Amino acid sequence: MKKLLSWGIASLMFVSATLAKEPADWVNPFIGTTNFGTTNPGAVTPNGLMSVAPFNVMGSDINRYDKDSRWWSTPYDNTNSYLTGFSHVNLSGVGCPELSSLLVMATTDNLNVDYHDYGTSYSNEHATPGLYGLTLDKYGITAEATATCRTGRIRFTFPAGKGNILLNLGEGLTNESGATVRRISETEVAGCKLMGTFCYNPQAVFPLYFAMRVNKAPQKQGFWKFQRPKKGVEAEWDVDDAKYKIYPDFGKTMSGDDIGVWYTYDTSAGETIEVSVGVSFVSEENALLNLNAEQPGGMTFEGIYADARRKWNDNLRRITVEGGTDEQKTVFYTALYHTLIHPNILQDVNGQYPAMESNRILTVPDGQNRYTVFSLWDTYRNLHQLMTLVYPERQLDMVRTMVDMSKEWGWLPKWELFGHETFTMEGDPAIPVIVDTWRKGLTDFDIDAAYAAMKKSATTSGKDNPMRPDIDPYIEKGYIPLGFFAADNSGDNSVSHALEYYVADNALAWLAEQHGDTDFAKELQRRATGWKNYYSAQSGTLRPINANGSFLSPFNPRQGEDFEPVPGFHEGSAWNYTFYVPHDIDGLAKIMGGKHKFINKLQMVFDEGLYDPANEPDIAYPYLFSRFKGEEWRTDKLVSELLSRHFTTQPDGLPGNDDTGTMSAWAVFSMLGLYPDIPGVPEYALTTPTFDKAIVNLGSHTLEINKVKDSGKPRIILDGKPITRRISHSDLIKASDLKFHIHEQQIN
Repeated sequence: MKKLLSWGIASLMFVSATLAKEPADWVNPFIGTTNFGTTNPGAVTPNGLMSVAPFNVMGSDINRYDKDSRWWSTPYDNTNSYLTGFSHVNLSGVGCPELSSLLVMATTDNLNVDYHDYGTSYSNEHATPGLYGLTLDKYGITAEATATCRTGRIRFTFPAGKGNILLNLGEGLTNESGATVRRISETEVAGCKLMGTFCYNPQAVFPLYFAMRVNKAPQKQGFWKFQRPKKGVEAEWDVDDAKYKIYPDFGKTMSGDDIGVWYTYDTSAGETIEVSVGVSFVSEENALLNLNAEQPGGMTFEGIYADARRKWNDNLRRITVEGGTDEQKTVFYTALYHTLIHPNILQDVNGQYPAMESNRILTVPDGQNRYTVFSLWDTYRNLHQLMTLVYPERQLDMVRTMVDMSKEWGWLPKWELFGHETFTMEGDPAIPVIVDTWRKGLTDFDIDAAYAAMKKSATTSGKDNPMRPDIDPYIEKGYIPLGFFAADNSGDNSVSHALEYYVADNALAWLAEQHGDTDFAKELQRRATGWKNYYSAQSGTLRPINANGSFLSPFNPRQGEDFEPVPGFHEGSAWNYTFYVPHDIDGLAKIMGGKHKFINKLQMVFDEGLYDPANEPDIAYPYLFSRFKGEEWRTDKLVSELLSRHFTTQPDGLPGNDDTGTMSAWAVFSMLGLYPDIPGVPEYALTTPTFDKAIVNLGSHTLEINKVKDSGKPRIILDGKPITRRISHSDLIKASDLKFHIHEQQIN
């Protein structure tokens, strides 16, 4: 608290300190900022388009950091210490580098626009939802950042002397280069930065439009442009040979791969200069419109932060928890915070947004939001189920967005990014999300259009099917043999692809039946059992199949650990995928030789360290035990152990990429005591909750989840009636009281 008081927001912090803690006070934005968690502590509002993050992944040595490596798919890592600015519009928890550009930096003394030189170590770092701050050690400048939905504000407090504000349009995490900037006035510029090729899809390229305003006219200003030595295109060059050409008082337009804008001031001690940035994916004019609308004249830094904090508290307090430790509350609320970063609102304040895979500009209906950043291979497993339960109005707009995307370009999204499909990962994940949402009673969207798009992707031949390019053998044989390569250049992932299709087709079968498409429903049900083709009694796992129908041999079920490439599986071994048949666990147990052999084999996965808590295919494994009477205790034990081991209050307190909130959603559900373990099916598995009490606001009423000490037999009581370890969504949302009677020795 003493740190925050020094940042010019003393009145806000004093009120927070003297009252009971609010939900935002339990959030630690530094959780997940190393250990490949790829979250960042920057300022953002719930599902906001704008985020302002510290950018510390480019060091003083040009060869020190490589943004194309897995580690640097984030603008910030807690183990680094060299800051080169504040980036605008960032991804959270992803595994491919993208965005994190429009770098704003402050320096002192003579103008230096070489980021290898002007970067600095930093100290006094702190963050809370909607606010980030630090001290730039080299310059004695304090910096704070906050945000609205579509804009950011950075406040720099300078020492006496000469001060500089820099806008670097050359650096960032995007795989694209090139920008244009034009001067509007002595305090404003606007332009466009090229983004895209996320996960190296060459077609997923898009412009980010921006407008930047400083709140004080400078003594001097201009542009700069980076110039490489005039050598052969392939020739090696040294950074020391590079030149930055300065263009003082240049009042027109500048374009290039590495360009920037600078302002120079004569500052007195303690003088503040504030930089505001608005963004749009439609036009420069809309970026400026967003900036003017969300930061009107007279809007102070404190006012912006106070509004951001209010929004976070309003969102986070939809679930309140009691009991548990301070550490557990911090883990829980930080996880809930992370689930509310993506997807992001896309439309501008005038309602305009870029249509999916098109140059058209459309307008969202009044009262609705258009969303973007759909990492669906990750989020279809739990994050959208969390939205449906706790934030249903948001989930409904997200589903409307997906359906509208299918109308705009013909297909539902897989991994969409700012109006472009990146084709990252596998499956047809929008199907279980939409079916799950409909089955849970959120039906105010065009289900006929959704069904038409689903059926199209489930029946169109592979040569004309960008979503399921390997569908032909899947339909003909019931499986996909080796020899088909993924659209995201990740390799031959035949088993992984097929397993995802089985889950999607199982969900779609229900909807087909509801539409009276009986024959198609039966065909989908048949397809959904095709996973049995992959089961090898010899290896005891699912196993890739050669083109001639034989199993791959030789075969090591453990190959693929630690993201080692392996035929048939994507980012995992056979053990990470063998139990991923969530819709047919009874069938899997039967083919493995019955309940006891199934339980022993699944337990072996955990005992021998074959379970990967950092990747999606096996994250529901702990809940599979609860499907079998008498084995539920294993679920309770494992979930508690995994939460304790992999979700902590430290910067490495996530097990790996948060995957736009998916890992955090696992923690939120697990700590509440329920988990949506079958995508597309409106049910939850139950386990011992972490907290003595959790109150979930369901809109019309609240659901109270209690953990009760009891000397008798463990049992679960719903509104006074005993239930099993599974509960339907309809029963859950009608209930007011869910009690877990736990033997005293089982209390966490």
